[in-house]
Amino acid sequence: MSEDLARAVERELATPAPAFAARLAAFLAERFEDAAAVLFYGSALRTGDTDGVLDFYVLTRSPPRRLLSRLIWPDVSYWEMDDGPARLRAKVAAMSLAQFRRAAAGEGIDTTVWARFVQPCTLAWSDGPDSAQAVSGALAEAAKTAGRFAAALGPEEGTPAAFWTSLFSRTYAAEFRVEPGGREASILAADPARYEARLSQVWRAAGIEFAAREAGTLRPALPSAERARLLRAWRVRRAFGRPLTIARLIKAAFTFDGAARYAAWKIERHTGVAVPLTPWRERHPILAAPGVLWRLRRARRRA
Repeated sequence: MSEDLARAVERELATPAPAFAARLAAFLAERFEDAAAVLFYGSALRTGDTDGVLDFYVLTRSPPRRLLSRLIWPDVSYWEMDDGPARLRAKVAAMSLAQFRRAAAGEGIDTTVWARFVQPCTLAWSDGPDSAQAVSGALAEAAKTAGRFAAALGPEEGTPAAFWTSLFSRTYAAEFRVEPGGREASILAADPARYEARLSQVWRAAGIEFAAREAGTLRPALPSAERARLLRAWRVRRAFGRPLTIARLIKAAFTFDGAARYAAWKIERHTGVAVPLTPWRERHPILAAPGVLWRLRRARRRA
């Protein structure tokens, strides 16, 4: 008998984070008020590459203080930490544990949380077993939410990869992502056995009956009323996905802590042009942008 969803999520979440990620997670936990857990995810979890920006979610026990952050989440920030001779960089999304659990369960119109966290992640830091258990439960709910939509949006019958491909391609399109299409293929290729096993686990946990064929395909038996409900719910999420993404980008333009440091690093990494980070530029990244762009253009002309 295959492993059930809750146990599979617990096992995956308990996989020790890479040492560099654990150190950076502890550093982040000290800098966020009332931190309960820090999740490490993204491509660096798979590759161990520390050259770029590492992806973390910081979950707090208390709700955000700013009203805007309670309405439009998560808060985004950029952090750097010296780790021996190396410097680690992190892009951090922060929200309360309660917000995270609601989003994982599919409440509201957001797709980002459940679509991200049906993918692998690890608990890089927590303040104790209660928080770890709450995060594990939320991730199981994220998987069930994703699995329900995969059953409704995917083919009538297909391989697990076909259902996941359909889901991820649609969620990325709905979120107004800047990455080129086809990213879902690289996600699945990283661990095809995991995703093949996970779909059956998810459907069993969500109470979705399905037939498994000898050819390795699955055929979900969604009642027509449930399929119609899920398709209606998806149409709402698709319609509001891009406006929500744009609202988050506008909010980030004014609330992104560390935006100037992040932009300076990105510019130097991709162009080779160093941008001195003055106190004024760090306090006013939007106002400083025209001057930085002028400096970049002048440096390119000289080159």
